[in-house]
Amino acid sequence: MQALGFAEHGDISKMQLFDLPRPKPNAGEVLVEVKASAFNRLDIWVREGWPGLNLALPHISGSDGAGIIAEVGAGVDNIAVGDRVAIDPGINSIADEFTARGEHSVSPGYHILGEQVPGTHTEYIVLPAENVIPLPDEVSFEKAAAAGLVFLTAWRMLIHRAAIRPGETVLILGAGGGVNSAAIQIAKLAGCTVIATTSSEPKMVQAESLGADVVLNYKTDPQWWKAVYKLTGKTGADVVVDNVGAATMPYSLRAVKRGGRIVIVGNTSGPKTELDIRFLFSKQISLIGSTLGNHYDYRTVMGLVFSGKLNPVIHTVMPLSDGVAAMEIMERGEQFGKIILSR
Repeated sequence: MQALGFAEHGDISKMQLFDLPRPKPNAGEVLVEVKASAFNRLDIWVREGWPGLNLALPHISGSDGAGIIAEVGAGVDNIAVGDRVAIDPGINSIADEFTARGEHSVSPGYHILGEQVPGTHTEYIVLPAENVIPLPDEVSFEKAAAAGLVFLTAWRMLIHRAAIRPGETVLILGAGGGVNSAAIQIAKLAGCTVIATTSSEPKMVQAESLGADVVLNYKTDPQWWKAVYKLTGKTGADVVVDNVGAATMPYSLRAVKRGGRIVIVGNTSGPKTELDIRFLFSKQISLIGSTLGNHYDYRTVMGLVFSGKLNPVIHTVMPLSDGVAAMEIMERGEQFGKIILSR
């Protein structure tokens, strides 16, 4: 089978297609013939590597996917060969105090497809049976793959960790990313006012089409936090979604309301920044980290996707054989929404 990944960490020149043996499911597992998978910034970070990330190489990239059940292992009786399924990207390798109370993604045994374990940019993948859910016939493989990781991440980040409430103002920095385009929709569905930032007129229009009430261009308005302050009646946003990191965090502290929350699931501009902690205690700001969610969260948010209440944004669909070129598009930041690899 063909799979997209890398045999050593580094820049995009390390990405390639591999011919690998088709895996076999063990007891409690299923083999999925992957029909569509999607890129995330995570694919770049994993390829580049970081201290402590020890992967079996070659490593297959990709966290999102959807496809057809090709085989089932012993003991799997609720899924049949030929079933259409969507893939939950979070896998638990242990049961502990966190999984016992439903906080699966807090557990040290929580792994993400394409990060600690082989991913979905492949023709076949073996998964625990609990990591697939039925995919309605009217929902395309591409739509399901586009939604998985980003909608699960945004759902936990806003609904559980930030605990957004109707009537609050949510500021989302960088509307073009997959998680943030999902966050715009979820915040609107929850009854919030959404302010988003992005880098171009076309992306501003797209963010508005997703439901953003106000969109600011941070290139033409580099002091966007001052605009947020004015737009909110000189109080600030109740919640700031800052997945940019180093370039924006000092300004998120200014844009957030007294007693407000800043929630973080990524760091596209870098993981290290300087904080003036006087803002933290004087404004009583909460900094909140978040990562993916549990299987129930996945089923819940994907149910909203399947019903059409939430809609993933797809930038382009390309064949698996063009996977390296697809990753180059993401690295250049040209996309609004998800880049999909089809089979």
